[in-house]
Amino acid sequence: MLPAAWKKNDRKARILILTFSIIIFICIILLGKYKLNRQPGFDVHVFALISAIINSMVVLLLLLGLLAVKLKKYLIHKRVMIASIFLSSLFLISYICHHLLAPETKFGGIGAIRYVYYFILGTHILLAGIILPLILFTAYRALVGEYSKHKKMVRFTWPLWFYVAATGVIVYWMISPYYK
Repeated sequence: MLPAAWKKNDRKARILILTFSIIIFICIILLGKYKLNRQPGFDVHVFALISAIINSMVVLLLLLGLLAVKLKKYLIHKRVMIASIFLSSLFLISYICHHLLAPETKFGGIGAIRYVYYFILGTHILLAGIILPLILFTAYRALVGEYSKHKKMVRFTWPLWFYVAATGVIVYWMISPYYK
């Protein structure tokens, strides 16, 4: 195992993680209510493509991180997971840009594919709403060297994070033909 990278301060970490998570959650909710009425001079759906590419990279990094920890390559695991968090932050910026600038897009599929799309989208949205604090608390436990707590949290966090990232890509590919 690696030595702790941060000094433990659960109270401060809890306040910071929950405050940040709540602020991001409120911002995402507000995206549904407010749009910028600006024409930036390029196809704003490029942000959705960037988000999908970033999410694809996160999926690959999550798999690499899992492999690294299974092989007891803890420094590689740490670097890969930090890269995953960094990319997820970039995803969030791209997601916000897209939803601030792009008009609402309705899914145009008919029949069974419509139910599949809305099921994937619904579960994606629900889990995306809870994954951020889980990721941050899980990372915090590793960075302060509490590996047994980190390992317990990872059993929930990793599959949820993986699902959210993967379904984000799937949702993009299903909705992108309907962008105007």
